[in-house]
Amino acid sequence: MSTLQNLCWPTASDKAGPSARLAGLDTLRALAIVMVVVYHLNWRMPAAFAISGSFGWMGVDLFFVLSGYLIGSQLLKPVQRGEGVGLRDFYRRRAYRILPAYLVVLGLYVVWPGWHENTGMSPLWEFLTFTESLFVDYSKNFAFSHVWSLCVEEHFYLVLPLMVLWLSQRPSARKTVAVVAGFVVLGVAVRSYALHVLRGVGAGTDAYSTQYIERVYYPTWSRLDGLLAGVALALVRTFRPAWWHWMVRRANSLLLAGAALVGLSIWMFYHRFSSDTGPAGASTIIGFPVLSLGMACWIPASADPRCWFARLRVPGARRLATLAFSLYLTHKEVGNVVHTWFPVATDAHRWLTVPIYAASCLAVAALLYYTVERPFLRLRDWREGRRRAGADVEARVEPAL
Repeated sequence: MSTLQNLCWPTASDKAGPSARLAGLDTLRALAIVMVVVYHLNWRMPAAFAISGSFGWMGVDLFFVLSGYLIGSQLLKPVQRGEGVGLRDFYRRRAYRILPAYLVVLGLYVVWPGWHENTGMSPLWEFLTFTESLFVDYSKNFAFSHVWSLCVEEHFYLVLPLMVLWLSQRPSARKTVAVVAGFVVLGVAVRSYALHVLRGVGAGTDAYSTQYIERVYYPTWSRLDGLLAGVALALVRTFRPAWWHWMVRRANSLLLAGAALVGLSIWMFYHRFSSDTGPAGASTIIGFPVLSLGMACWIPASADPRCWFARLRVPGARRLATLAFSLYLTHKEVGNVVHTWFPVATDAHRWLTVPIYAASCLAVAALLYYTVERPFLRLRDWREGRRRAGADVEARVEPAL
């Protein structure tokens, strides 16, 4: 029996596209959101969560890799079939997916001061234009600061379809590789310059960590590595299926290699705020590409329905993956509200705080999902279904002349 047959097995779902819902991708989404929630609420949890709390921010990079792969696949599949890029449909789908839940949460910040999880808030126009990640003053504006990653994704959604449209006019593998590599080099260059500036501030100070966030961690141009890694995988699966199958045959090895690269990233980032030399200095320059490459190694085993990991069902993972966006938008705010209303139960770092925060965050996320997010997704699908049905009817009508 071949290595591929030992590792994976074909199923009826093998005909599904790369963006089809698979248990492996749900597991990665669930892992990503758990990492982020624990990271943001870690200071209220038992000491056992200290390590995951220190590096849970890496869950955002995992979200970036997943988004790059899934959104890239949605855009590239029609190009492979010769249908071109439907910009209007793409932007419409993204708007239905992101804006309703986001605007509801943003509205709560505007009308309810108790919803603010921290002091200071950037001007409203930065949130409405998704530029908060570019202009934030992190020395005084902390409320809803986790929206920076959504800003990065929105910039990605804006630019990627245009890049695909441009590259598909005269397809060239060399040009495509050059563009992807160019963005990686741009990120390295931007972060190298930022590190040069930061060394004049002095590592280990509040000013250093503040400027690190503003110059390195938040800006889109220095945080594209995860999205690019995901897009690169989508390119391989769509246009180089033989390469993709080569990776699938080595899925177990890639899982281990990915874990090793993520472990290397953790070591590099360990002192990112307290040192600007050695591993910490290197992490500022190349740490994000290394981390993204490691997480990208997990995608082939998670996204190909023939692999065991893609079929692995972790209890609760699908539900967490479904609620991930709503949970990401609201978990910090809910944690603050719970802490304010029930200080006796949440002041101490006891294990009792874990189920309290978990239940409250999940309950609010579910409320947002079922009352806002899912209805708008269904409205989107209903309108697209009607539009397709109308197009089919029009195509079947014979011309009058």
